[in-house]
Amino acid sequence: MDSERLLGDFLRARREAKAVEEVGIRRVGRRRTPGLRREEVAMLAGVSTDYYIRLEQGRERRPSEHVLEALARVLDLDADATEHLFELARPRVRRRQAAAARHEEASPHLVRLLHSWQATPAFVHGRYMDILAANPMADALYAGLGHRDNLMRMTFLDPAAREFFFDWEQTAYNKAAMLRAAAGTDPDDPFLPKLVEELSAHSDEFRRLWARHDVRSTGQEWKHFHHREVGELQLAYESFSVNSAPGQQLVILQAEPGSPSEHALSLLAGLVARDIARSGASVEPRTAPEPEAALALPRGPATGGHIGVPSATWRTRW
Repeated sequence: MDSERLLGDFLRARREAKAVEEVGIRRVGRRRTPGLRREEVAMLAGVSTDYYIRLEQGRERRPSEHVLEALARVLDLDADATEHLFELARPRVRRRQAAAARHEEASPHLVRLLHSWQATPAFVHGRYMDILAANPMADALYAGLGHRDNLMRMTFLDPAAREFFFDWEQTAYNKAAMLRAAAGTDPDDPFLPKLVEELSAHSDEFRRLWARHDVRSTGQEWKHFHHREVGELQLAYESFSVNSAPGQQLVILQAEPGSPSEHALSLLAGLVARDIARSGASVEPRTAPEPEAALALPRGPATGGHIGVPSATWRTRW
């Protein structure tokens, strides 16, 4: 990933996504490109066309705060996109770790906390949505889906995800935008291009969404699932930053009290308890292997999931 071009690529994508009518410009004749022209953005932002072209071409990488605020206004960027714009223009200095040193894992204390929630699906994912730990309820919720080592792969590379996520298009948009936001915080990370290349090679939808440069932070939203055993579930999806491990997110899914979804979640908890009783296995959630090891495993042709993985380990890898 060319970090020197990220700012220009972002501005061009957002410019092309902005309709001329939205900024009060009358459309006259045919336009060769979608959205706003460079000279129109420059005029509305109060900068010269030459200066704006240098920004998009990566030849000017230190715009002032005033210019950035003007561009955010012209392009109608929301809070997440504006923060992303400033991050791209003024990246924080970071100490680059050796590539081989990358290893994310959930804290044992956090894993025990997941274990204590026996009726609530919960899991921890890393910066690029690698699943680091999950409890049995989360495993049961996502049962049957492949590529469970990473939420991006599961969403874009498993055909079953389109049925599992009731509004797959919105889910796919959100996931791509959240990955783009994560990428902006450290564009020189050597592992992101590998994931983007894999997703782009196998998913037209991901390529299209990635090219839009939309960004979105994690937080609270409602998720609508179609589970193969307990039916429809509408769950509040809450994401919390793990302060002791920057980039990690703790995700908790809960149903509205007294709702049909709460009943369905209770049925799911009963299925988990039944399976544990039959197998005699421990209910303590296991942590996933580091992402590099997961990438090296062969994949099954039917679901896209890994093959040759013991079921006890598989439980947390979606």
